[in-house]
Amino acid sequence: MLVLIGVPIVVIGFALRLNALLVVTAAGIATGLAGGLHTVEIVSAFGKAFADNRYMGLIWLTLPVIALLERNGLREQAKHLISRVHAATTGRVLMLYFVIRQITAALGLTSLGGHAQMVRPLIAPMAEAAATRRYGDVPDAVRQQIRANASAVDNIAVFFGEDIFIAIQSILLIKGFLEQNGIIVQPLQVSVWAIPTAFAALLIHCVRLKLLDHNLSRRLGAANAKGAASRQGTAS
Repeated sequence: MLVLIGVPIVVIGFALRLNALLVVTAAGIATGLAGGLHTVEIVSAFGKAFADNRYMGLIWLTLPVIALLERNGLREQAKHLISRVHAATTGRVLMLYFVIRQITAALGLTSLGGHAQMVRPLIAPMAEAAATRRYGDVPDAVRQQIRANASAVDNIAVFFGEDIFIAIQSILLIKGFLEQNGIIVQPLQVSVWAIPTAFAALLIHCVRLKLLDHNLSRRLGAANAKGAASRQGTAS
């Protein structure tokens, strides 16, 4: 059980809002020491993990491209596009993205979405525009709520969708962990059993997005009705 010491370290560190890099590093060192590794072996493990995942730094190359697109009106065009769809609501926009993101992740195309590439420049503005078209000006607190839900959609869809793809790293991680504990499984078995989990995640999150639409309608619709009544009383 001591090898799980890294889990409470991460939870406590994040709860105290400590530096994330230091928390994760401390958790890794503590887990290595609890597992009987020597200091050199722990440092070697850190170095190997960095070398194996150095390609993750390529994500920073997309940021200048996204910045140029936004400067030339990408967000405005996304808002204009969704404002012309009368049936669009915030929840429906996010539901559609959830389905697309999960299907592409299940096919191994995890790089087609993401916070920097899709959520910030396209999905969040479209979800905000859907709310603005229905309710007028949206308070900043509601905008932040919509953006948070847009980010959550991306996270949850790819998290549960990628395990369906048999050649993804998470499948190999699960297989390796189970084998270390004496449970022998094939990657195809893990992939197949990920399908009902992904489907359940889709249904549950669609319900949450439906409740988001209901919440926005109740809050913003009531506020608009109150404002209209106040303006009418002032005019009379």
